Amino acid sequence: MAKSGDSKAADKKPAVTETLVGDNRKARFQYEILERYEAGLVLVGTEVKVLRSGQLSLDEAYARFDGEELWLLGATIPEYSHGNLRNHEPKRKRKCLLHARELLKLKAKSQIKGLTIVPLRVYFGARGFAKVTLGVGKGRK
Repeated sequence: MAKSGDSKAADKKPAVTETLVGDNRKARFQYEILERYEAGLVLVGTEVKVLRSGQLSLDEAYARFDGEELWLLGATIPEYSHGNLRNHEPKRKRKCLLHARELLKLKAKSQIKGLTIVPLRVYFGARGFAKVTLGVGKGRK
């Protein structure tokens, strides 16, 4: 006969794990972060391989709207060392994936003078997809 304590141990789910790839520590000093949003990133195969090895620079990165879509600009993912002709461009723009209502909120905030959208960190979520945390920031003087 099983004890009640044994069944609880079997019901526990493993902790949600995130693998941090890059952190934009400069942004926290340069901007006062008012809001944060989690967005998915559209990447090509070689970019994913480089990110899994932990190579990323968010120092000059920012996000900007082009029509109704949000794009991550200025983030540097170096070329994959074992890549071929289909290797990616290191500073290409990458699409950010958000819900439509979040995009509308962010677009409204980005049009306010003095506010900008900066990436704070890039990580792989629990399901293995690349995510970026975007912050709406107001520049410090």
